Amino acid sequence: MPSWLNNAVFYEIYPQSFQDSNADGIGDLNGIISRLDYVRSLGCNAIWLNPLYVSPFKDAGYDVADYKKVAPRYGSNEDLYRLFGEAHRRGMHVLLDLVPGHTSEKHPWFLESCRPERNAYTDRYIWTDSAFQGIANHLYIAGDTDRDGCYMLNFFKSQPALNYGWLHPNEEWQMGIDDPACVATRDAMVEVMTFWLSHGADGFRVDMADSLVKGDDEKKSGTCAVWRDIFSKVRPKFPDAAFVSEWDNPELSLNGAGFDMDFYLNNRGNGYTTLARDFVNYDANYKRGVTRPEDHSYFKKDAGGDITRFLKDYLKRYEATKDHGFISIPTGNHDTPRMVGSLTDREALLAEAFILTLPGVPFLYYGDEIGMRYQKGLVSKEGGYQRTGTRTPMQWDATKNHGFSTGAEDTVYLPTDPSADAPTVEEEEKDPASHLNTIRNILILRENTEELQADGSFEVVNKGNEVPFLYRREDMLLGVNPTGETREVEIDRDRSVVLKIGEVTPGAKSITMGPQSFCILL
Repeated sequence: MPSWLNNAVFYEIYPQSFQDSNADGIGDLNGIISRLDYVRSLGCNAIWLNPLYVSPFKDAGYDVADYKKVAPRYGSNEDLYRLFGEAHRRGMHVLLDLVPGHTSEKHPWFLESCRPERNAYTDRYIWTDSAFQGIANHLYIAGDTDRDGCYMLNFFKSQPALNYGWLHPNEEWQMGIDDPACVATRDAMVEVMTFWLSHGADGFRVDMADSLVKGDDEKKSGTCAVWRDIFSKVRPKFPDAAFVSEWDNPELSLNGAGFDMDFYLNNRGNGYTTLARDFVNYDANYKRGVTRPEDHSYFKKDAGGDITRFLKDYLKRYEATKDHGFISIPTGNHDTPRMVGSLTDREALLAEAFILTLPGVPFLYYGDEIGMRYQKGLVSKEGGYQRTGTRTPMQWDATKNHGFSTGAEDTVYLPTDPSADAPTVEEEEKDPASHLNTIRNILILRENTEELQADGSFEVVNKGNEVPFLYRREDMLLGVNPTGETREVEIDRDRSVVLKIGEVTPGAKSITMGPQSFCILL
């Protein structure tokens, strides 16, 4: 595992929405470079860039048409190489987004695979032997090409699944994971990874990392074996490269597949979702207007949230994996609604303070540091659908398009927050107690304090669902009171306040925490 991860805090950048440098309404690489000093000032020393590759953008770039070429709307390969260099000069690392499970239907590999005559790419994707033979329990397309067969999809119609094999093939058209065609697929992905690492990338966030092997791979033994093979070919050449998986199962991704980090994000009903999106009755009835969801998120003021629901899932995973890699909890990402929408700004700030002071490697989603809001009701953009409202442009200042672009408003990728009190970097920089400066203070403290870094110990002090919730990172004691009431609690010894949100008063072996407060004590 790369040693630099122990002190890493990542900032996720959705490239088309971060900074437009040429007034075309689309964020680009030169825009990102112009904002690197800002990102570094937050205490973030690493960046994850969502896909930048050539694409028809049916799924915002997660439908790749050329893995080795930057999409012209973002700039050029040389611009990306320059970004790597500028980041490294500032002591920062950069992860690209790897999409190994599928490509665009416009990718040259797939176009060759569609041909009726056999060629080098015939088996690069998963095809049946007949256009009238479907694929049980999987999405597929038939009748769309001259080839006599159906092809499997991973997600949208535009995303045909690459062929990494089946764990237990039981049809003539299914191949095992060590079939030469499947080995060729993973070697092709190794070549892609090697290309970018050779040009200065520091690793990859891996999209749908658990989705490679098909069939009855419920325990993911086949997919884990594929990743171990890939890493055996990449890591010897690039020992400092880092890899984070979109898997949401660290026991498998870290212990089994060999990733360095795993996102802990998507599990509904327990774990992470209980902190900020704990909706009861969020089902088809809610969509039809029959029921309304009840929000019992832990950080929602006086909603009756229960921290033990998070801890029951998290602690089990943390204890099982802490010697093998890091759990990465993001404040949000491009696929999830921003916290400020279901939570107030203060509620979200407390949730972020908690997430950013846990062990492991945290990820801060662009704009979360200023409390950017989820924008409801936007028309879907590039396959975003309900995700579109969390992908709106970064709000830098109060000028046109909130400083994201000097282009005409009707050319901007997505509209910015139209509210008169829309948060901006410029405004929050002026207030020492702002959302922005509070997050900055937490991250700078984390960067300069070993106890708060990735491998620092973690111990729950409370029993049950007591408030304030107290936890220890080495010798530091941290507390959070998400309720609207002042609470006093006994602590192990007299301590001083290192950082606080809200009213926090230490006493003789006690601490009094005001409503909706957070503290770090030494």
